[in-house]
Amino acid sequence: MSREPAAESKDVLSLAGIEPVDLLGRNDRNLRVIENALAGRVVVRGDQVILSGEKQQVQELKRLFVSLIELVRQKKALSEEDVRYAIETRDHAESPAALAGEPVLVNSYREAVAPKTFGQRDYVRALRDLDIVFAIGPAGTGKTYLAIAAAVAALRRREVDRIVLTRPAVEAGENLGFLPGDLREKVDPYLRPLYDALQEFMGDEALKRALESHVVEVAPLAYMRGRTLRHAFVILDEAQNATLPQVKMFLTRLGPRSRAVVTGDITQIDLPQPERSGLVCVQDILKGIVGIAFVYLTDADVVRHPLVRRIILAFAGNSRKGGESEATPCS
Repeated sequence: MSREPAAESKDVLSLAGIEPVDLLGRNDRNLRVIENALAGRVVVRGDQVILSGEKQQVQELKRLFVSLIELVRQKKALSEEDVRYAIETRDHAESPAALAGEPVLVNSYREAVAPKTFGQRDYVRALRDLDIVFAIGPAGTGKTYLAIAAAVAALRRREVDRIVLTRPAVEAGENLGFLPGDLREKVDPYLRPLYDALQEFMGDEALKRALESHVVEVAPLAYMRGRTLRHAFVILDEAQNATLPQVKMFLTRLGPRSRAVVTGDITQIDLPQPERSGLVCVQDILKGIVGIAFVYLTDADVVRHPLVRRIILAFAGNSRKGGESEATPCS
């Protein structure tokens, strides 16, 4: 028995008050993203968007376009990434336009820094409300960038007196011993990503003065042992390459009025076998402790080049296919 074709459905949305190009993109790039992702037909005539197709298709397109139109009213022109994120989160209880109302963390020389995804919003809120925050997720999700932005903002508000950033000096497939120079000259390039983010938020001269006066300190994790960090915003980056004793050592450095952020990607552990990643193990140990938050970011929170997200998904798929573990198990 042949299935009868579904009845054609149609809906019309108004673009009054906005520029169609801000919604559809230059040369209709945003529209093509939508057409490649969702079924149904979209026609734009003047200040109207005409949606047609099966009833369910039209309903889904309408939900998306209502969200996108609201987002245009909030932030003007949309990028292709804005549209892709709206498509991916179209079943979320909130519209991505809700993110436009989130407060700015800090201003960089390029833009005002605020959460761009719902995962980032959860992370920023945890940074604001809690003294110890773990951010776990893949590259490009803003784990370190947002933590440093929050640290600089706290310093400017005089909530803390200093910023301390640290990383475990684990060789990610490269041997630091063969680099020229003394210990600082060997380690500084490894810590360069932290300097880059600080430079973006503070500027060259202000960062130079802050480093000279020790208001800002960037150092290998081993340098934290035996210290008590008072009135400080402390960030442990690349924590997947710290052992459990190192993570414990770092967290117990906190003194009065200090805050700590631990970031890492448990799919990129460079520790030699059979050493265990402290970032993997600490999730069970500290789970449920009041005042500590674990925020998990995913490929949906990637805000780098669009290809970064596709690369992450490809590697994840390859690991599952090959039966490889993405994280070192704890015993």
